[in-house]
Amino acid sequence: MTLNELAERSQAVLDQVERLVVGKSEPLRLVLMAVLAGGHVLLEDYPGLAKTLAARSFAQALGLSFKRIQFTPDLLPTDILGTYVLHRERGEFELRRGPIFAQLILADEINRATPRTQSALLEAMQERQVSLEGQTLMLPQPFAVVATQNPIEYEGTFPLPEAQIDRFLIRVRLGYPGTEAEVEMLERRIARRVEQVTLEPVCDADELLSMQAAVEDVRVDRDLLQYMTQLSEATREHASVEVGASPRGTLALLSLSRARAAMEARDYVIPDDIKQAAVPALAHRLIIRPELWQREIKPEEVVARVVDSVAVPKAERWTARAG
Repeated sequence: MTLNELAERSQAVLDQVERLVVGKSEPLRLVLMAVLAGGHVLLEDYPGLAKTLAARSFAQALGLSFKRIQFTPDLLPTDILGTYVLHRERGEFELRRGPIFAQLILADEINRATPRTQSALLEAMQERQVSLEGQTLMLPQPFAVVATQNPIEYEGTFPLPEAQIDRFLIRVRLGYPGTEAEVEMLERRIARRVEQVTLEPVCDADELLSMQAAVEDVRVDRDLLQYMTQLSEATREHASVEVGASPRGTLALLSLSRARAAMEARDYVIPDDIKQAAVPALAHRLIIRPELWQREIKPEEVVARVVDSVAVPKAERWTARAG
């Protein structure tokens, strides 16, 4: 697939999703960037802001199989992965696959399940496989996890450990819609006359795999690789940060920057790609110093300041090589 085709198909996917999720163009674009980069998404926001709707809409528009897993304190790993059950007529055990064997998984309210159950996702997210009774089973491709969590209700929840948060390529907040967008949402609901709508698929799984492969053709100049590294290093040295972005965070920044360039039909990365990807790729990987929590310093603010403070490579040095 050419990058021009990828850009056209990506816009068509976003147009489909925005039929239902109104006024959230930039967050939705970030979600699609993460999927094209082969990563997983953590949607963190208040109830009722279309987190579940967005995940389901992307599955439909991308033509992917979809499963929703509602995380609760009594959810077990086998409820996600599946298990072997005895087939009485044949007298043998057969595999009953869990909902993880789908191409797009919605892990709804992931922080409500116990750490043991949360960890059942780790191998699947990182290795694209699960292990059951000593047998390794590959997951369908493409494979993406979209997890949600509510930032205001902590009673009865189990905060995600840093190792698991780091598995998500980006963290995105949808936020409240503006007045005009919310009015438009109501008008669209009246016009369609039904609550649920099924979106038309723009592509299928094979085409999405081709789109992901095309992202790998996007070139990145060495000066911009150094710029990405300097951004990550600056988060580690920032006075407000106890633990900065890991090398995995730098790799996430690379992947998102290439995906953004591809969505704009460019076969090379520019500094704006990196700047736009920095906060969603790096902020959730930072740990703010405990003594500064009372000042309500947010990781997103730290990354934004880092982006403002680190010098951008001169344009002539990378545009000449990209051409």
